[in-house]
Amino acid sequence: MVKPKSIKNHPRFVLLFTPKTPQKSPFTPSTYILLPITLVLALILCFTTINPSVIKIHTSTHSPLLLASISSVYQDPNADDNNSPVTLSVPSIVPLPPRLVAGTEFWDQPDGEGYRPCLEFGLKYRRRSVKIVNEKKRFLVVVVSGGLLQIRNQIVDAVIIARILEASLVLPVLKGDESEFSEIFDVEHFRKTLKADIRVASSLPSTRLVSWQSLENQIPHNVPPFWIRARFFKKLNEDGSLVLTGLDSKLSKNLSPDLQKLKCKVAFHALKFAKPVRDLGNRIARRMWIEGPYVAVHLSLEKELWVRTGCPTGLGPEYDVIISEERESSPEFLATNSNTNCPLNALEAARLLKESGAPANARVYIGGGEPFGGDRAILPLKTEFENVVTKDMLARDGELAPYRNRTTILTAIDYVVSLSSDVFLPSYNGHMARALQGHRAYVGHRKYVTMSMDFKGQPQPRGKRRDRDVIVYPVPECMCKH
Repeated sequence: MVKPKSIKNHPRFVLLFTPKTPQKSPFTPSTYILLPITLVLALILCFTTINPSVIKIHTSTHSPLLLASISSVYQDPNADDNNSPVTLSVPSIVPLPPRLVAGTEFWDQPDGEGYRPCLEFGLKYRRRSVKIVNEKKRFLVVVVSGGLLQIRNQIVDAVIIARILEASLVLPVLKGDESEFSEIFDVEHFRKTLKADIRVASSLPSTRLVSWQSLENQIPHNVPPFWIRARFFKKLNEDGSLVLTGLDSKLSKNLSPDLQKLKCKVAFHALKFAKPVRDLGNRIARRMWIEGPYVAVHLSLEKELWVRTGCPTGLGPEYDVIISEERESSPEFLATNSNTNCPLNALEAARLLKESGAPANARVYIGGGEPFGGDRAILPLKTEFENVVTKDMLARDGELAPYRNRTTILTAIDYVVSLSSDVFLPSYNGHMARALQGHRAYVGHRKYVTMSMDFKGQPQPRGKRRDRDVIVYPVPECMCKH
């Protein structure tokens, strides 16, 4: 009889249970003492070595947005967040946190009065959603055009119209732009964020192909939802698809509470910039933020704006003559009232900053398109403030190269950097100014400088004014007191 082998001699037993030869620890006793001290010092230095003038991060409330804002300072710019769940507790763009600076009132943030985003939809809205989000017979196609913020506004209205018509929304088509929707915005995030409101389709089914010559663009301004439904619902039911264009400022700004909330949900949550754009904008914003508080000045000094408004350029008679001659060759501009809504030139913007209390050593980020007059146009701002930078100065080799001729993408980068700024000043009350006024309000009422010294970014109720859009004035439909 063969004697069984002892389990103690089995190789696996030996591997698992034989005591290992003690090895000398690479850490000395002093290392165990110094390590936690070093970690604590590192955490302190994260805040104190950024800039000696920065006393603390502005933490008036401990909201989810604030925590996300602080964490964004240390977020890995290469991290992929496509798989993260969609939540309405924070917006699609989380700005870096503002700072308080001792002895400088200019950097103080306005009192947000306890307002925070609140997008709770009514029971009737949610019940209707069950049918609308599963709609596969009616398709709405929208063709959007213009600059980045015009495109954004038209997409917001397109979602509302799709909801009114109980139709699936095909991803918007960008007309006259060098970019596709997917190059500017995160398609999957857009679809996931709106999955409880409408169905978003990537394209029309082959059975629903339409002629692009039959675009519907005869929509008056400020039309209410019942006009949209009465005009298009029957046609949409019969044809199965509808193409709309020319949506800019067509939909009424006075909508039901749930549709107002849906506008905010699209503008501040669903429309998230595509990852390459988002990452580059965040990197440039961090390079500004790491040196201390900064003010973003959006200068609207493009030649087209001067021609359209007929305002003095501030560059001298020779430049004003060029503008006058171009206006005379374009009769549509001659009816423009040159005495209203003129953009500030760089000198006027610099004066407004100084009158608002900006110190001469304030760091100033200049955003905007190519100014008429080139460097001469922004020279007065550089003369008054010693630390003036642009995205071209902050970008590293090759970062902006892919987007040199992509105006929409460059505007998106300016938008991200401006949203994170401690103070924002627009030189013109255009699309960028209004978009950032609403977005800065939605992320915590960050300081906003205008010609009106009474307004510094504090909550302003929209009221029932026809000209006030909820995505510019999100209080009270999209923001509640907590």
